[in-house]
Amino acid sequence: MSAFYTIILLIISNTFMTLAWYGHLKLQQTGRISHWPLIGVILFSWFIALAEYMCQVPANRIGFRENGGPFSLMQLKVIQEALSLIVFTVIATFMFRGEQLQWNHVVAFFCIMLAVFFAFLK
Repeated sequence: MSAFYTIILLIISNTFMTLAWYGHLKLQQTGRISHWPLIGVILFSWFIALAEYMCQVPANRIGFRENGGPFSLMQLKVIQEALSLIVFTVIATFMFRGEQLQWNHVVAFFCIMLAVFFAFLK
């Protein structure tokens, strides 16, 4: 069950992370924060990133082998990076209508999935 909780928390964490890093760009496009100073945007993003850390840290603690979890440190990082790109792709595709998934993106994701495979290879 700890693997399941780790993955779910990492997905939630990466969702918040993507919104913290790129959500302000969408809000700027809509005109909601187009007149905010940069420090205001940074503080807004930090507030969202707090939620990301509240999921990321427990995910790593639950999932880490030395804490009784199923994953090594390297496996946790590779899983996190793969999930980060998957979550980013979904959010970017729906939030930013001009961004399109192209063949080279699919090939890049396939390479990342190969990285996950090799990280778990004994």
